[in-house]
Amino acid sequence: MTDEILVSVKGFQNMGEEQENEVEVIIPGSYCKRGDMHYIKYDEVVEGMEGSIRNLIKVQKDSMEVTKKGLTNAHMVFEEQKKNITYYDTPFGNLLVGIAATDIDLRETEEQIDVTVKYALEVNYEHLADCTIDLKVRPKSSCRPSQWEHM
Repeated sequence: MTDEILVSVKGFQNMGEEQENEVEVIIPGSYCKRGDMHYIKYDEVVEGMEGSIRNLIKVQKDSMEVTKKGLTNAHMVFEEQKKNITYYDTPFGNLLVGIAATDIDLRETEEQIDVTVKYALEVNYEHLADCTIDLKVRPKSSCRPSQWEHM
């Protein structure tokens, strides 16, 4: 995998009866691998706000860490069958967030990395949603728009 990549992050939240939310962003970033750990970095612009969020994602077989710095600050840890608590700092205030990952599926080849994380999300100790993150990493030089449609 090259160090210049395109990252697709798709998040899905199921909050119960007919309350579902899906968001996807495709953005350029950088990649490196050290040992068994994959490192993915990208900057995220928030529509309607000045500034950005620098994201660092660390992925290995049974865990994923997401560190956000900038407009939003957080260090979220997803570990299979474990619950982790963190503060999610937003421009509108802090949230106490609980993340209980039930499944982390890492699939990798020389040309792509796909990660699916399923987890329960709590805010202030109350269950908010059952969520899924689909993360797809591809070399920037080989990406064509049609390639994203088949993922």
